[in-house]
Amino acid sequence: MREVEPIRLSALTTLHTGAAPERMLEASTADELVEALRDVWSRGDDWFVLGGGSNLFVGDAPFEGTVIRILTQGIEELPSPHAGRIRLRAQAGHAWDDLVAYAVERGYAGLEAMSGIPGTVGAAPVQNIGAYGQEVQETLVEVELLDEHADEILTVPASELGLGFRTSVFKHHYGSEPHRRAVILSITVDLLLAGERVVRGEQLRRALALEGDEPVPLRWVRERILATRASKGMLLDEDDPDTHGVGSFFQNAIVPESVARALPPECPRWPVSPDLDAVTVIPLASYDGLVPPSKPERAEVKVSAAWLIEQAGIRKGFKLPRSRASVSTKHALALTNRGGATAAEVSELARFIQSRVHSEFGLVLQPEPVLVGVEL
Repeated sequence: MREVEPIRLSALTTLHTGAAPERMLEASTADELVEALRDVWSRGDDWFVLGGGSNLFVGDAPFEGTVIRILTQGIEELPSPHAGRIRLRAQAGHAWDDLVAYAVERGYAGLEAMSGIPGTVGAAPVQNIGAYGQEVQETLVEVELLDEHADEILTVPASELGLGFRTSVFKHHYGSEPHRRAVILSITVDLLLAGERVVRGEQLRRALALEGDEPVPLRWVRERILATRASKGMLLDEDDPDTHGVGSFFQNAIVPESVARALPPECPRWPVSPDLDAVTVIPLASYDGLVPPSKPERAEVKVSAAWLIEQAGIRKGFKLPRSRASVSTKHALALTNRGGATAAEVSELARFIQSRVHSEFGLVLQPEPVLVGVEL
C-alpha cells in the first residue's frame, strides 16, 4: 500500500463533490489492499473504500478518516463445472465496463445488457448493479472478501450475499448500516459460451427494439446498449455535464401491487414478485417424504421513478434558483453537477424532488448512491 497526499474527492467521484479526506491510501494489488485494510482497522480510523466513485455522494466537509483507493486490476479465465460455460474472476479495482467488453469480445454471454455501467467490479455486487432486466446476481458465483477486523480472506458464495434489487448485505442504505462490514477483493461470474443469444427479457427487448425471436450478436447488443445509455447521458464524458452525476440518483420504487394499481395506468411498471418458477431445495438428509407448503408472497411491482418525477412537474434540465445542480437534460432520474455545485446544492435539489413526488403520489423516493457526510 502507499500513503499519498489526500486528493479532493470531488476529483475522484463522478458527481464532483467532496473535500480532501484526512488520510488516503492506495492499493494496486490484492495483498496491498488487505494490508491497507488491516492498517486502518488497527488504528481504529473511520474509513471507506473508493473504486470508480460513480455511486458515491460525498458531503462538503472533509471526511475525518481514511479513504482507501482500490486500484487492483486483472481478469482470470477459469473452467466452469457446467457444460458450455466459462468463469471469469476479476479483481475488485478492475473497471466494470472493461470486464463486460472482455466478455463480449470473446463471446461470453451474461453481462452484455450491463454495458456502460460505470464503476468497478468490486462495487458491482454491493449494489447488485443491473440494467434492462439483467443483474449481477444472475451470473455471480462467489466473491473473495475480507470482513472488518478479520484475519482470514473468505470465499463466499453469491447465495449468502443477500442480493436483491440494488442491494446486498454490504450495501449502506440511506439511514441504515450494512449487514456485513467487509471489502470485496475479487468476484467470479459464470457465463455462457455464445457469440449470440435470443433476448427474452421484456425491458431489454424494448431497449433493443426487438420484435422477433432470432438470436442477435452480443456485440450488437452491447453497441445498442451503449448508444442508448449515451443518449440518456449515462455514459461518462467529462465534456458533457449531463454525465457528471451518479447515474440514477433515485431507485425505481418497489411497491405492493395494490399501491401500483392506484397509480395512473400509464405509469411504466414491471412485476418483480412472486417468483412462480421458484425452486424449493430440501437437503436429502432432512427429507421426510413431504414437501412443505410454499409461503404466500405479496406481489410487488417496480414502478418508474423517472416517470413519477416528470409527472410531479420536474422536467429534464430543472434546477432551483441560483443552484449549480440540476436534473439531467436527457434523463429525469439523474441529478447532475453543472460545474462547481456543492453537495448542499445537490441535496437541496434531491429533497425538493422527493417532496414533489411524495405530495403527488404518496411515495418517498430512496436515493441509490452511497451517501457519506450527507443528509437528505
